[in-house]
Amino acid sequence: MISSGVRQGALLALGLSALSACSSSNPSANAGAGGETNTGGTNGSAAGHPSSSGAGTANTSGGTGGTATGGQGGGAVIGAGGTAGAQMGSGGSSGGSAGGSGTSGSGGGTTSTDFPGDTFLPRYGGPSYFAKWPNGPSSDPSFVFISVWLQTPSNASKYKKVGIDYFTGLWEGPTEDQLSTLAAAKMPTICDQSGVWSAHVKDKTIGGWLQPDEPDNAQAAAGGGYDPCIAPQVLIDAYAAMVKNDATRPVELGLGRGVADTQWVGRGTCTGNTAMYADYQKAADILAFDIYPVNEGVPLELVATGVENLRKWSGDKKPVLADIEASNFDDTTRPSPAQIRSEVWLAFVHGAAGIQYFCHRFTPTFSETDCLDDAPTAAAMTSINQQLTELAPVLNSPTVSNGVTTQSSAAGIPVDTLLKRQPGATFLFATEMRAGNTTATFSLRDFPAQASAEVLDENRTIKITSGSFHDDFASYGVHLYKITF
Repeated sequence: MISSGVRQGALLALGLSALSACSSSNPSANAGAGGETNTGGTNGSAAGHPSSSGAGTANTSGGTGGTATGGQGGGAVIGAGGTAGAQMGSGGSSGGSAGGSGTSGSGGGTTSTDFPGDTFLPRYGGPSYFAKWPNGPSSDPSFVFISVWLQTPSNASKYKKVGIDYFTGLWEGPTEDQLSTLAAAKMPTICDQSGVWSAHVKDKTIGGWLQPDEPDNAQAAAGGGYDPCIAPQVLIDAYAAMVKNDATRPVELGLGRGVADTQWVGRGTCTGNTAMYADYQKAADILAFDIYPVNEGVPLELVATGVENLRKWSGDKKPVLADIEASNFDDTTRPSPAQIRSEVWLAFVHGAAGIQYFCHRFTPTFSETDCLDDAPTAAAMTSINQQLTELAPVLNSPTVSNGVTTQSSAAGIPVDTLLKRQPGATFLFATEMRAGNTTATFSLRDFPAQASAEVLDENRTIKITSGSFHDDFASYGVHLYKITF
């Protein structure tokens, strides 16, 4: 998490150009005027190859057709890799044909009796996924992963105040002092099987094990320069050994920027080899990746791309966590509170199970708590995390694939959605996929003549007529709707 694009990217751009000729994908998609997106699919953000939708064409939620097998999280209306976003020619429609509908399986929650025609996107199983590990993360639907990367345990109480519920990584640990400090703060950790780990196999403070970070990047060589990325089999073997040591906790693997930015030069000779990720995912039970758009100067929508890619490469069988930048790495540009919120919801709308904040500053002085030191950032994290915690039961419920279609008024600015059902309410979470301004028109399936949408945390309500309403979006805007009738 620490090297991606911060130190390594600059060095590799100089040192590896002779080894790997690569060109960055154009992160911007040209959606046709009035292009329509079905819920659950990404309009032009998957795999770093945006779609170009023709005027008025519909983006269906689906890639390769076919019915996914029901089970953890449910059978689904789309087949494997069913996310819109494959590059199409002018006037082409994104996504493949939808497969047969499915019903929610184990971990999928209950379906709404008000909408018997609902079909669902594939998912890893929700919170019940963690029930298999007695010492692992909570399987309670009210739990959502909100972690922070590589922090000193003495800061645990400070992070707990802003809504962090996990520490991921312990520097040169775990040590007895680190674990006792975290236990006192009631802050669980996912850490290496090193240090004093074997003496704490029954310690509930440890909620999971951590693989080496960013193995998909070019690796620093002992004598200087860079070696290739770590072969997936090395990680798969390490995973087997970790599970043999302790099968009561899941294993997390954190991957680098190449997950979202597939032509990133920081992978060295592995650049562009996305086929490796289908093997990397075999080396963990929880998958994470990092990309830091503001600090690295790339579009925010790449956060969504990374989530969708890892979901695709793991067949939607494992939870995906997105690293979120919350600091000013090198005294350049600090992510604004609005940008942090946008990145968080870009991740969740596209299927993330949780987030991990990156809070370090490296220059002009070092601080691992830069996100707390900056008052507006700390306030934003507190607000975002509180809302995520409040919405955890909603986020952990099945995602309806056929509940809404969305039409954007601005060419090239899609608005993507996530639709959930709860008793007595439908929740629609919407994110603008580009900078700029647009008006999105939402058409809800099977709604009565009159309904209303409470826009959460915005102190306003929108009237819905025959299932249709519209709202304005600006600069990666996010709106969260609670809809009742």
